Parts: sequence; structure tokens; C-alpha cells
Amino acid sequence: MSGQAPERGQDDGRATAPEGSGPGAQPWAGVPDELRERLPEGTRPSPNIWHHTDVYETENRAFDPDGLVEQAMRGVRDWAGTDVLDLGCGSGFHLPRLGRAAASVAGVEPHPDLRAIAARRTRRLEHVRVLEGTAQATGLPAASVDVVHARWAYFFGPGCEPGLAEVARVLRPGGTAFVIDNDATRSTFGGWFRRGYPQFHAPAVVEAFWEAQGFARVPVLTRWEFESLEDLEAVVRIELPAPVAEEVLGEHRAAGAPLTVDYAVNLWHRTW
Repeated sequence: MSGQAPERGQDDGRATAPEGSGPGAQPWAGVPDELRERLPEGTRPSPNIWHHTDVYETENRAFDPDGLVEQAMRGVRDWAGTDVLDLGCGSGFHLPRLGRAAASVAGVEPHPDLRAIAARRTRRLEHVRVLEGTAQATGLPAASVDVVHARWAYFFGPGCEPGLAEVARVLRPGGTAFVIDNDATRSTFGGWFRRGYPQFHAPAVVEAFWEAQGFARVPVLTRWEFESLEDLEAVVRIELPAPVAEEVLGEHRAAGAPLTVDYAVNLWHRTW
């Protein structure tokens, strides 16, 4: 999304991710003790953005170039003039876009280095703030926000009940929560995701969980659109375990290596 880019050194965000660095590895692998001591209790690691922040930025720029996810969100609840919580905001990629219409935006993120990037990114936006916290302990007052946006941030179906309890606590009556997650039942990336993570809950289990929690689903078929094959390959390598990443990339090259990959997500939403 648009907005002020995070400050970087010489790296322009097109670094190639090391093989074997995808989220299939042990989640705490490579996280130094010094960093662990700085994280709030209950933090769950996110190996892709934690270890490959610049490549993840490339992925964010490539995802959903037509804004179909935001269009689907607005079809449920427009956040214009509201107080918004971006839960698990990472490096703050979505904060400026949400802040275009919102009265205020709070980005909550446990990782201190990512929070620093998000704060720099939004330093000229007086109505946007970046806070330390986790999905289950945001630090926000009760009934203080109207809309919660959580995109690939802790919410993966069964097991995320503490985070959902916190969402219910911070939302005002009539407030809406949006949870954006992969739809592994369809699309090219959905097929790659199933191959990469057969140990994850089956899609039917995830869907049943959200429905039992009172959420409704809006399926969205969007895409990745990259500027180069190198960018695409770097992103695939941080999103999939190494053997599967190399398999799908080999198939992708054999198919002519297009720079566009169709990508399905589920937009789960509930109004309290």
C-alpha cells in the first residue's frame, strides 16, 4: 500500500531470502536471546517478517494490487471516521492506508525493531500511533476502537481464542473485526500453501472454527504481481519450507515464470 516507505540502508528490499528460511522451520530458530528478553509475554514469532523484513515488504507491495481485500472490507464496514486497531501491524505497511480515512489508527506489534520501522513510517501522521502489545494483550482501553484489522497476524483458527477475547474487549458496541487469512482450498498460492503445510488444520476445520465464533466469510480471489522473477522467488522462499519452495519454483519456471500468481484469501468478519 502507499504511504511513506520505511527507512532502509543500502538494501532496496529485493534481497534474496536464504533457502530453508520459510515459516516451516522452528518458529524461534534464529531469534537471539537478547531479542527474546525484549518481547512481551505471549509473543508468537513470525519467521518471515522477523528474519526477512525487506523481502516481506516486497511481498506486501506485490499483494492485491487492485485493492480487492479493502473493497471487500468496505462492503462490510467502512472505517472512515472511525478509530481503528491494526493488530500485529509489523513494519506498519497498512497503517498509512488505513489512516487515510480513519479518525485514528493504533498499530500494535510485539517486535521492537518492526515497531521502530512502523513508527518512522508514520511519524508525520499525528493520528497514527504504534504501540507494544500482543493479540491477547493490546494494552488498549476497553471499548476504545470501532474496527480491528488483523492480516496474517496470530489469527489462524483454533487456538486463537485469547486474541479474540481481547478483540471483543477493545471493540465498542457495534464494532467490527476483520481477520484476513489464506484460503487453502483454491488458487495457485492456495495449492502451494497446502503442499507446504500439510500439518496445519484442514481448511474445513478452520472454516468451522470461525463460523462457530460468529464470523462470516467473504472469499476474495486476488493476486501477487511482482516486478521481477527474483522478487517472486525471494518471497516464495520465505513463505514456504525449502523443499516445497524449490519444487513450486521449478514448476513455475517450467510454465514460463509469469510475474503474476493468483492468490485466494478469506476475509472473516464479525460485528459485536
